[in-house]
Amino acid sequence: MTPHPAPPESVGLSEKRYFTFASAESPMRLESGATLGPVTLAYETFGEPNEARDNAILILHALTGDSHAAGFYTRDDRKPGWWDNMIGPGKAFDTRRYWVICANAIGGCQGSTGPSSMNPATGASYGATFPMVTIGDIVDTQHALMTHLGITQWHSLAGGSLGGFQALEWMLRYPQAVASAICVASAARLSAQGIAFNAVGRHAIINDPNWREGAYYETGPGPDIGLATARMLGHITYLSELSLERKFGRKLQWADRIRYDFAAEFAVESYLHHQGQRFIERFDANSYLYLTKAMDYFDLRQKYGPLQEAFARIQASALVIAYSSDWLFPVEQSREIANALKQNRKDVTFVTLDSDYGHDAFLLETAQMTRLIQSFLNKVETVKRMKSEAFAAHGVSRPPIVFEPPGRGSRSQRLPFGL
Repeated sequence: MTPHPAPPESVGLSEKRYFTFASAESPMRLESGATLGPVTLAYETFGEPNEARDNAILILHALTGDSHAAGFYTRDDRKPGWWDNMIGPGKAFDTRRYWVICANAIGGCQGSTGPSSMNPATGASYGATFPMVTIGDIVDTQHALMTHLGITQWHSLAGGSLGGFQALEWMLRYPQAVASAICVASAARLSAQGIAFNAVGRHAIINDPNWREGAYYETGPGPDIGLATARMLGHITYLSELSLERKFGRKLQWADRIRYDFAAEFAVESYLHHQGQRFIERFDANSYLYLTKAMDYFDLRQKYGPLQEAFARIQASALVIAYSSDWLFPVEQSREIANALKQNRKDVTFVTLDSDYGHDAFLLETAQMTRLIQSFLNKVETVKRMKSEAFAAHGVSRPPIVFEPPGRGSRSQRLPFGL
């Protein structure tokens, strides 16, 4: 294969890095009460930090994403990172200005500690003995990475779907660590419909005879059929009825007339089978179980109380984006977030974008999102500069950022000049 030069708008070659913290003797305590250690995060960085390291943006991936958000691993690599159209020189997250970081969530299968990792206590893979993790646990590991990288406050956070869950959790859990956040196609909790789809996907995996109570890593093939079925179901929820109709309609895949048998005849059937097959080549069934459970458990009201009260502690500016055809995370769920922020007089911009792509729009509607995000980040930068100048004019230095343990309900440190 002939190596190809990276396009000029690309971040170029990317390298996966690893950060390990906690240990068997001093483990990380999870929200469930279980412990985990050591904990490794796989992460990638794009762009460079400035001297103050206050230009960092954390990208938060969705259910089946990973740390490879942009660029290529090798010059033979034909497929860039999953948000390559948004991260790079001149793009929404401009790597000429920002230090962009993306970490693989724990529980995943792309380098961070998860069910396929070796349990140091047994010498075998965790499998289904891996502890349940929550969105709060995922955010805590990112906070450990933040400290490791010498960052005291994110210039911004950005994520769609499960990534949006993380952005909201960050703003509540570590309010002073976040200057701004971009929450796309997400919600303050997973709906009953979302839980239902996840439950069916997990049912398909757990009832695949090759699942073997989650202990399939050392014994043979995994639950590929169950995982592919879960992906096919999930993929339907990511698309809109209109996009499916436009793309496939009732077209037949292999013939010009129906055959009256159970083979995959329609083009949409073939497409879903292809998506399922591609998925089992890159994702682990147990990780799918754990991360969908983390989504199910996500409920800001249950953890922090009514949104109108909980959001009082948020200090970040927020951009909330929804898509008109997203039926998995409908517009009203994003509007609810924006309204609760507005009721607390927080700096929030809420936009509904017209799109036919359904939930997947946050990966595809890059032109509209780029304009919004660039404008939002410019505003955040201007506000930060004005605040610094205001502090300097009054002869005071900016108060230190003090992180609060989450869940105590204590008020954050109040800064002067409306900060």
